[in-house]
Amino acid sequence: MLDYDLDKHLNEQRSLVALRPQIEEIAALIHEGPYKNLYFVGAGGTYAAALPFERLFQTRSSFPARAVIGKEFILAPDPDFGADSVAVFGSESGTTPDILECIDFAKSKGALTIGVTGRAENPFAKAVDRVLLTEPGAWPIDVPYLTLSANLLHRRGEFDSYERLSTDLDALPEALTAVARAADPIGQAFAEKHTETDYHFLTGTGYLWGFTYLYSMCILEEMQWLKTTRVHGAEFFHGSLELLEKDTSVLLFLGEDETRPLMDRVENFVTSYSDDVTVIDTAGYDLPGVSRENRALLAPMIASAVMDRFSHHLAKVRDHSLDLRRYYRVVSY
Repeated sequence: MLDYDLDKHLNEQRSLVALRPQIEEIAALIHEGPYKNLYFVGAGGTYAAALPFERLFQTRSSFPARAVIGKEFILAPDPDFGADSVAVFGSESGTTPDILECIDFAKSKGALTIGVTGRAENPFAKAVDRVLLTEPGAWPIDVPYLTLSANLLHRRGEFDSYERLSTDLDALPEALTAVARAADPIGQAFAEKHTETDYHFLTGTGYLWGFTYLYSMCILEEMQWLKTTRVHGAEFFHGSLELLEKDTSVLLFLGEDETRPLMDRVENFVTSYSDDVTVIDTAGYDLPGVSRENRALLAPMIASAVMDRFSHHLAKVRDHSLDLRRYYRVVSY
């Protein structure tokens, strides 16, 4: 597979799963302590990737939990954010200025700060109260945030399938490799078809809305300098649909949670008005060793494994490295 290091992938994913004992200890601390709310604080992709976990709490728990954009949160924090709050951060590099500023802000309010990163020596790891260290380069959000959220809800009696989920996560590194293999030729075909396409329309709902937002902004826009529209499937029929034309490239992200009928409706409409519709359906990918019970929660990870193949093939056919930037961390702002 293009630009795919199997050993690196497995090491990174296994390092995320191996954090479970530490995460369960933190969940016990939150559950047994004075804490009354939780905030997933992010910037860009780390905010978008936290949205599924906000949703998990909102649909299953009475415990207040929010995903917030850190820089805005500093200027307009919740009145309830303080010494009995938990602030969770993730950073692959551990050097993102916005996130470091948010950690300082959270600590100034007395909140318990928890961070996931891959480098013990970075400023991020040194700033948080509790640091969870992954293999360098591992995406620090999905598995650790899901483990923390599910275990805390389990302790509260609001999530009954935690033990099954733990077994599923153990199988996930190898399962996602199988997903990547299956998706690679699809990603290659998409890239070859869209070498000259400069605009894409993306839609998703439920646990996949955060990934839809992330892929549009962080990959197609930031890493490929392509124009996009991203809209939640429930909002699709309230304005953005007017941008559709027969040759509009549309990417639809279909998950496996209760919001899927919203995307079925979008797909039925879009395929009538565009001849260039790509459906990424997580239900179409096998996850060896993973139960059906928790697939909805794992949909962002499935979609990420699929779209990683799209990204690398796009970068190749467009001769545009995924590491190339014009402004981000290049100029002052």
